[in-house]
Amino acid sequence: MMLVVSALTLLGLYVAQHRAARDVQEDLRRDFQLELAALHRLQDLRNAAVADRSTALARNARIHAALEDNALDLLYPNAQEELRDLMRDEGGADALHARFYRFLDGHGAVIPPPTDDAGQLLPNEQKQLAQPSLSPRMQTGYLLREDERIGTTVDEMIAVPIQSTETGEVISALVLGFPPVETAGHRSGAGMMSGILVQNKLQLSGFDAATGQRIAQEVAKITNHGAGQPRSFSLAIAGTPHLLFFKRLNPQSQYPPAYEVCLYPLTQLRARQRHLRTQFLGAGAILLLVGFLASHLLSHRLSQPVETLAVASEKNRAQAREAEAKLVTTNAELQRSARFSADASHQLKSPITVLRAGLDSLLAREGLPTDSYEEISSLIHQTYRLTGVVEDLLLLSRMDAGKLRLNLHKVDLAHLVAEWVEDICALPESSDLKVESDLPECLWIAGDRKYTGLVVQNLLENAQKYNYRDGTIRITGRARDASVELRVANTGPGIPIAVQPEIFERFQRGGAEEVAGHGLGLNLARELLRLHGGELSLVRSDAAWTEFLAVFGLAKAEEVVR
Repeated sequence: MMLVVSALTLLGLYVAQHRAARDVQEDLRRDFQLELAALHRLQDLRNAAVADRSTALARNARIHAALEDNALDLLYPNAQEELRDLMRDEGGADALHARFYRFLDGHGAVIPPPTDDAGQLLPNEQKQLAQPSLSPRMQTGYLLREDERIGTTVDEMIAVPIQSTETGEVISALVLGFPPVETAGHRSGAGMMSGILVQNKLQLSGFDAATGQRIAQEVAKITNHGAGQPRSFSLAIAGTPHLLFFKRLNPQSQYPPAYEVCLYPLTQLRARQRHLRTQFLGAGAILLLVGFLASHLLSHRLSQPVETLAVASEKNRAQAREAEAKLVTTNAELQRSARFSADASHQLKSPITVLRAGLDSLLAREGLPTDSYEEISSLIHQTYRLTGVVEDLLLLSRMDAGKLRLNLHKVDLAHLVAEWVEDICALPESSDLKVESDLPECLWIAGDRKYTGLVVQNLLENAQKYNYRDGTIRITGRARDASVELRVANTGPGIPIAVQPEIFERFQRGGAEEVAGHGLGLNLARELLRLHGGELSLVRSDAAWTEFLAVFGLAKAEEVVR
C-alpha cells in the first residue's frame, strides 16, 4: 500500500506541475490575444478617423491642382491649413494628434516640405516614409526615430492614397505619423512587458541592447518560416525564464514588417511549481503515515477546489466569448456606417454637382425659349434642395456612426437667434410675418456654434414655413439652474394628434405635404441637441399655436468672457 501511495503521489506531482504550466501558458496566451484584439480595435477606429480626414483632404481642389499640375511648391502651404487642427496637440488622451505628415509623389518618393510646419524629420527618417510603388489601399508602417534625450522611439505611419479626380488613378499618398496605440490590458497584474519590433530593433524598456538583439534574432528565425498567426516560445533572459509572444502588426503592407512582442517572466510559475511540489511531498508523507483512508480523504478535499476553479474558469471563458462577440458586432456596425458615409458622398454628391453644372451651362445659353429658362431655373433650385437632403443625411450618418466631433465653447444663444431671425425676415415669403422676441441681452450656452446654429435655423424655418399668412412667430429664452431653455412658437394649422408622437422621426412631414421640405429638420435638430447633452420636445400643437422647447447646456461662469 505504501508503494502504491508513493507512486500515486509522484504521478500526481508530475501531472499537476505540467497541468499548472499548461494552464498558465494558456492564460498568458489568452491575455496576449485579448490585448492584441483591443489594440487592433483602437487602430481600426483611429484609421477610420484618419481615412475620413485624409479623404476630405484628398477631395480638396487646391491639393489636387497642386498634385496634378505639378505645382509642388503650393502643395504643403495648401495642406497646412487643412491639417492645422490635426497637427495641434490638444493634450487629451483620445485626441487625434499627428507628429508629422508628408506627401509621396507618383513613384512613391517623399516630396520634401519647404518648412518644418509638417513636422521635423531627419533625412534618414524621412527616407523610411518612401514606398516602392503607390498602393490603392491604406498602408501601415512603423518609423524608427533617434532622439538624443530619450533614445530610440517608434512612430506609427499611416499612408492614405490620393486618387486623381479625372482618371481615378493613385497620383500621390499622404503619410501621417502618430504615437503608437497603447492599451491598458493585464500587464500590471501578470507582469507583462510589451514592445514593438521593427527593422530587427526591439523597443522594450527594461532590457539592454544585447537582450533586445537576441530577441529580435529569435523572432526572425520563426518569421522566416512564414509565421502568420501569434506565436510563442520560451527564452531565458539574465538567468530568468520568460515566455515570449509575438504577432505582426502591419500585414499586407509595403512597409517593413513590425511585430507586437510581449514577454512574461515565469518566476511566479516556477515558484508556484515549487510550492506545489512541497505540498504534494508533505501530503505523500501524511498518506504514508495514515494509510489509504487518510489519502482518500485528502485527495477528496484537494479535488473540490480544482473542480470549483474549473467551473469558474469556464464561466469566465463564456463571458469573455460573449464580450468579444459584442465588440465584433459593434465594430462591424461602425464600419458599415463609415462605408455608408463614404459611398453616399461619392454616389450622391458628385452626380448632383455634375447635374447642376450641366443645368448652369444650359441656362447660360442664348436663344432658348423663355419657358425653357424658367424650367431650367426650377431644376437648378431642385438640385440645391437635393444637396440639402444629402448634407443632412450625411450629418445624421456621421452621428449614427459616432464620428461627429463637437468643438464645445461658449456661444451667445441670444445673438445667434437674432442673426437667424434677421435672415428669416429677409425672405420674401416672410414679409407678412410678425416676430415677437423675448430674450435677455446675453444667453450663454456650452456648444458648437455651427451645430447649435443649425438647430436654431431648423426651428425658425419650420415656424416660418408652417405658418399662416400674416401669422406670428414668438421666441422666448430663459436660463435655468444648469440649462438654457429656448421656446419657438408659431401660429398655423398645427400638427395632427395622430402624428405628433412620430414628429421627430426621419422623413416625417407632420401631415403638411404641400409645404416644401424633406422631413429631416426636426430629427437632425433633436439628434444634435442630444449630442450636446440637451433635448428637443414638442410642447403644444393645436389650431392656435405650435410650440417647441429646446434645452441647451448652460455655459460655466468662468467660461463666459465678454
